[in-house]
Order: sequence, then structure tokens, then C-alpha cells
Amino acid sequence: MDIVFINELRIETIIGIYDWEREVRQTVSLDLEMAHDIRRAAQTDDIQHALDYKKVAKRLISFIGDSEFLLVETLAEQVAEIVMGEFDVPWLRLSVSKPGALRGSKDVGVRIERGENN
Repeated sequence: MDIVFINELRIETIIGIYDWEREVRQTVSLDLEMAHDIRRAAQTDDIQHALDYKKVAKRLISFIGDSEFLLVETLAEQVAEIVMGEFDVPWLRLSVSKPGALRGSKDVGVRIERGENN
């Protein structure tokens, strides 16, 4: 399986369960691996046959930037649905983290896999 990936896509959003988190924008960071057969794009050298990671990133930046979720779990599920549904991705692995959310830790978050056999 070929993988197209985006690492450390950082997006400002409202996320969290505490009152102060509902009032300030925080950074979430996404690592995304998406299954995509790259052979046709490689043979033709044509973006039309590739998974356009710039379009994926722009869609997620817009969606997450406008969202106000309580939980990173909900955000992760919504992102997975968008990527798989709108970009015809049959499988993905996604990490969503909140850098600096826990004292003493670089970041905290969730990692999910969706698609074939999940």
C-alpha cells in the first residue's frame, strides 16, 4: 500500500472542555497517513491522478479552524470522515494532538486508524 502523508499540520481552533479553553484558540497538530495508489500519478506525472495533499490540508485547515469541539476524539472522527469521504481515501491513520496541554508533556492526543478492516 502506498502512503501519502502530512506531518505536523498545525491549526488554531477552539477545543477543550474547560471554560478557559472555550475562550481562546489553541493549536492542534495533525499527522495524517492516507492510502493512495501512486502508480498512475507517477507514470503520467499528472497531479490529476495524485492525492493532492495541498487540497486535503486546505480543507482541514478550513474545517478545523471553524470548529469548536470539546474533545480531540470528536475532532479526529470528523477529520477521518472528511478525508475518506471527500478525497476517496480507503484507509487512514490520523494523530491529533494538543501541544502543551499537559504540564510536563510535549503533547497529548489520540491516534486512530479507519478504513480497510477497521
